Amino acid sequence: MPELPEVESIRLSLAARILGKTIEDVEVRWPPAAVSLADEDFSALARNRTIESLDRRGKYLLMNLSHGLTMIIHFRMTGRLIYYPEQHEPNKHTHVVFRLDQGELHYSDIRKFGRIQLVSFQMAFKAACLAKLGPEPLDESFTFDQLGMRLARKKSTIKAALLDQTVVAGIGNIYADEALFRAGILPDRNTASLKVSEIILLYDAICEVLQEGITAGGTSFRDYRDADGKKGAFQENLMVYGRSGQECKYCGGQLAKIKVAGRTTVYCPNCQK
Repeated sequence: MPELPEVESIRLSLAARILGKTIEDVEVRWPPAAVSLADEDFSALARNRTIESLDRRGKYLLMNLSHGLTMIIHFRMTGRLIYYPEQHEPNKHTHVVFRLDQGELHYSDIRKFGRIQLVSFQMAFKAACLAKLGPEPLDESFTFDQLGMRLARKKSTIKAALLDQTVVAGIGNIYADEALFRAGILPDRNTASLKVSEIILLYDAICEVLQEGITAGGTSFRDYRDADGKKGAFQENLMVYGRSGQECKYCGGQLAKIKVAGRTTVYCPNCQK
């Protein structure tokens, strides 16, 4: 599932292509993928509106249109939003085609879990999917003491808390594992056991790994692509995620794998104690 760095990379690559362009027509090829308020016709509502700005909230992409509408896009596991400068033939997994005054935007999703929701701009952040999200970890307003207070409210493992989008928005399995490795914290430790010094280390690690992920264009193993159809490169920098049984790049020991919060979790028994 695309996490904060992947969605931010999609936002940045799209901004260079579609800002200021007008949606001339919309073809919804699989209706459940596109949902609008009060069951109004999605295509009719989106048609003839200009794409004014692109925002991101956690793992959600927000496309703000003229006359007060916002598309909330959740990619889930395999969703993609690709821009084509010219007319392009949709593939069998393409669910929505936005025909712009210059080029096309195709939303595809092999597993059909993702959704595009069309709401009023005023109601966007009150939508159920966004209303309960925690703070943005890369915002200036997000501090280590804010992280500490939010973790203190959780009675769970630290990995489970990081995956909880009401604690911090945008962190998923990949970047949780990587941040915990950098902070030297075992993923199955209870949040109540963290010292202030460890929370500071974790805060720094979260900010660093997310920013590095954005700089690298995200992490691509199989499905993720940015708006130009390009893979990310952060998988080349991963220290633990997906590397169970391999040698730790830092200490040379063997990386271990456990289940935490129902998710496969990789860590270094030597570096994380």
